[in-house]
Amino acid sequence: MESYDFTLDKEKVEQFKIDKVPDTVIMGKEDFGIRFYGIPAGYEFASLLETIDMIASGEQHLSKNTIEKIRSISSPVKLQIFVTPTCPYCPPAVMLAHKLSMMNPLISSEMIDATEFPELAAQFNIHGVPRIVINESEYFEGALPEEMYVERIVQNITAKTIH
Repeated sequence: MESYDFTLDKEKVEQFKIDKVPDTVIMGKEDFGIRFYGIPAGYEFASLLETIDMIASGEQHLSKNTIEKIRSISSPVKLQIFVTPTCPYCPPAVMLAHKLSMMNPLISSEMIDATEFPELAAQFNIHGVPRIVINESEYFEGALPEEMYVERIVQNITAKTIH
């Protein structure tokens, strides 16, 4: 574990593309773009532990269909998963986003504690969690099953490419 000062360690802040604090970057030999913004407390503590285990083991446990769809994505995707520490439905939404980040280097995933970042919660009109924001423009809510979750992301990217 390494700790950096957001103000003093500008090189690391740029390297990890950190734009808000507190931030926790979970990575192994490579950076998968997985971030925890805010303190992963309450139910999200389990997400933190699961993410560490997932990166250490290299196992995502995704369906073959999901793997094919996610690996075929050829443009950058930023997933922001807004959570609260008391939401029991949020960890599965966070973990699925983190798994997708491991499958495709063009996908980044950020768990954002809506209570610690009220300005972002207001910007994205967060009234319920989990809310998954795709590329800061489209969103969906709820802990959707894997197939539906991935389909919503793919539909969003496809719609943006067509326009």
